Amino acid sequence: MQNSKRGIGIVTGANVEIGADCAIWNYVVIGEGTKIGAGTIVGSFVDLGKNVTLGKNCNIQANVTISNGCVLGDNVFIAPNTSLLNDKYPRCNYLTPPMIKDDATIGGGVTILPSVTIGEKAVVGGGSVVTKDVAPRTVVAGCPAKKVMSLEEFEAKREEFLAQKCRVSP
Repeated sequence: MQNSKRGIGIVTGANVEIGADCAIWNYVVIGEGTKIGAGTIVGSFVDLGKNVTLGKNCNIQANVTISNGCVLGDNVFIAPNTSLLNDKYPRCNYLTPPMIKDDATIGGGVTILPSVTIGEKAVVGGGSVVTKDVAPRTVVAGCPAKKVMSLEEFEAKREEFLAQKCRVSP
């Protein structure tokens, strides 16, 4: 836990592993058996269930719920107020958590249902409800989430937006 930053009110279960250079902000609950990879940032008011795995260099923003057993790859970004759910038939005691692959980006206010896999470098638009697997390098949005464009189209739109917003006036 070298060079780590810690807020106040953090509750940690047994057998939790936290990698080097992690930042864990205020009022975070970390369930037993959870593993947090090096360089990961966990925002305030995050609830990490039992046996959750967060890869290296993830950014989990405020008010996110990651249910028991969820697995996130490396470099995953999750915006505020997002929930990863693991109980397909509530109260059934058979959990089927979602899996988020490397470099995926999840927008704010997203709900990801049990048994869903978000592919590598996939993007989920804010406010979406993800009911089915998302292919790698695909952008989905809506309720239920559907493919809206490829990752290449998304990146081109982002670059155009940034070029317009970052122009310096003469």
